[in-house]
Amino acid sequence: MADRRRTAEAAASRTGASHTGASHPGASHTGSGDALARALRAAVRGEVDFTAAARALATMDASNYRRVPVGVVAPRDADDVAAALAVCREQGVPVVPRGAATSIAGQATGTGVVLDFTRHMRRVLSLDPEARTATVQPGVVLDRLRAAARPHGLTFGPDPSTHSRCTLGGMIGNNACGAHSVAYGTTADNVTRLSVIRYGGERAVLGRGWSGAPDTLRELVSAHLALLRTGYPPGLPRRISGYALDALLPENGADLARAYCGSEGTLAVLTAAEVRLVPEPPARALAVLGYPDETAAADAAAGLLPHRPLTLEGMAADLVRDPAARAALPPAGAWLFAETGGATESEARAAAGALVHSADALSATVVTDPAARRALWAVREDAAGTATRTPDGAEAWPGWEDCAVPPARLGAYLRDFRALLTVHGLRGAPYGHFGEGCVHVRIDFDLVSAAGVARFRAFSEELADLVVSHGGSLSGEHGDGRARAELLPRMYGPDLTALFARVKHAWDPDAGLNPGILTDPAPLDTDLRFTVLPGGKVPGAAFAYPHDGGDFATAVRRCVGVAKCRVDGPSTGPAVMCPSFRATGEE
Repeated sequence: MADRRRTAEAAASRTGASHTGASHPGASHTGSGDALARALRAAVRGEVDFTAAARALATMDASNYRRVPVGVVAPRDADDVAAALAVCREQGVPVVPRGAATSIAGQATGTGVVLDFTRHMRRVLSLDPEARTATVQPGVVLDRLRAAARPHGLTFGPDPSTHSRCTLGGMIGNNACGAHSVAYGTTADNVTRLSVIRYGGERAVLGRGWSGAPDTLRELVSAHLALLRTGYPPGLPRRISGYALDALLPENGADLARAYCGSEGTLAVLTAAEVRLVPEPPARALAVLGYPDETAAADAAAGLLPHRPLTLEGMAADLVRDPAARAALPPAGAWLFAETGGATESEARAAAGALVHSADALSATVVTDPAARRALWAVREDAAGTATRTPDGAEAWPGWEDCAVPPARLGAYLRDFRALLTVHGLRGAPYGHFGEGCVHVRIDFDLVSAAGVARFRAFSEELADLVVSHGGSLSGEHGDGRARAELLPRMYGPDLTALFARVKHAWDPDAGLNPGILTDPAPLDTDLRFTVLPGGKVPGAAFAYPHDGGDFATAVRRCVGVAKCRVDGPSTGPAVMCPSFRATGEE
C-alpha cells in the first residue's frame, strides 16, 4: 500500500499538467486549484481531497486511458452534489461522476473534479418486495443490493462480472448488462425513475414522459423522428453505443429514464435510482457445453435461445490456464455456459438436459450443486483478469473488448475478427455473452511505441467497419468513453452523431459534465496511460516482486483496474482484497 501511494504521489506530481484535453469544451478551467479546493470545502460536507495521491488514484479506470483531475470530492448527499456542481460551474471546472471505476473505455477519468460516490452515497434507501422495486444511491455496490433483495426471493437482473465492486450509478451510466441479460435485459430495462442534477443546477426526476427534460429536447426529438426510427441497427439486443434517443420516440413512451442510461455521466449527475427487481428461480442448473473452438460455440449459441436459458456465455480454452479449472470442464477448445432455472432442482436439471440434448456439442456436463456451480462460474468470471495476459505472458489490453452483433451473425463475425487479428499480427482470446452476440477480448496491442500505437489506430478503424458490416454495435456493454466515441460516425453516420451533440448541448450547454466523452471526443490514441518507466528497484520497497524480476515499474503494470481490491463484502471463498481498503475505504 505504501509503495503504491508513493508511486501515485510521484506520478501526479510529474504529470499533473499533461493529458488535459484542453481542446474540448469544459476541459480547461479558469479557477486555481487552491481557490477551487477552498470553495468546495466551504460548500460541501463531504471530503474534498486535492492531494497528489488522491488525484493520482483517480487518474485511471480499467481502460487504456489516463487523465489527471484537479481534485476529488466525496459528496454525502444530493445537496452536496448540487453544491459541488455550483462551485465548479462558477469556476468553469468540469465534473466527472465516478463509482468503482471498473469502466473499460475511459469514461470514469477526467481533468476536472471527480465526484466519488463510493464513500458516502452507497446505501439501499428502500426496498418494496410487493412492488419489486428498490431505491438506491449511485455508489451502492451491486452485491449489496442483491443481498438486500435476496431474503425476499428477489434480485437485480443485470450482473456484470464485477458485481462485487461495481456500483449501480456506474451500471446506469454504462447501461451495464452481465451474464443474465439474455433473461433479464440491460440496466436500462430495469430502471423506473432516476433523480438527477444537471451541471446548471436543475434537479429532475426522470421516468416515462417528458417531465424533467430540458426545454429543447422534445422539440429536437419531434424534428428528427424519421432519423431516430431508421438510424439505429435493428435486431441487436446489445446496442450500447451512443445515446439511446430512440427511447424517446412516441411509440416507446418517451422514456427519459431509459434514454439516460448509457449516457456515461455526460447529461446529468445521478443522485438516486428506483430500479426493478426480479424473482430469483428457486433452483438452478448449469450446463457447460464443449466445442472445437469459439467460432463453433458462437455458431451454436443462437440455436439454444429458444430454450430460454438464464445465461448463455462463451469462452475460449486459452482463458482457462489453471489445470484444476480445466479438469472441471468437459474436454473442448471452447465452451458455452448455459444456466437454466426451475421451481425445483429436478425441473432445472431437466431444462438443462433438454438444452444439452438439442445442442450439437462435442461434450457436456450439467451441475446443480450450488458450490459446483459457483466454482464453474468463477472460471468464466475470472476471464477478464486472465485475458490481461496471453498464454506466453505478454500483456493484453482493452479498447476493442466489447463489440456486439446480432446473435445469428456471431460465428461469422468471429471468423472475420480472427482474420483481422492475423492481418495486423495481433492476438486475443474471445469470451463473452454469446447468447446476445457480445464479445469480450483483450488484445496484445503495443501501446508504448509510436508504431504500436499507429497499428492500434489502424486496427480500431478497420474493426469498427467490420462490426458495422455485420449489423453490430461498437459497444455491447462497456460504453464508448474515450475508446470508441471517435468512431461513432462509422456506426451511426453524420446526421445521428450530430444529433447526439445537439442533445448533449440541450442537457449540458456549458459542456461541464464529462467533456470529451460520447460527443466532441479526443482521438482514441491520445491520453494513453502507457509510458516507459525507469527500471530498477524502488528504495525502501517492502516487497521483492519476484514475478517481475524485482522491478516495481513492471509490477505496477499488473494492475489493470478491475478493482478487485475494492471488494469489501463477505467472501464465499478465496478472494482478492485490500486490507487497508476494508479498514479505511481508501485505495
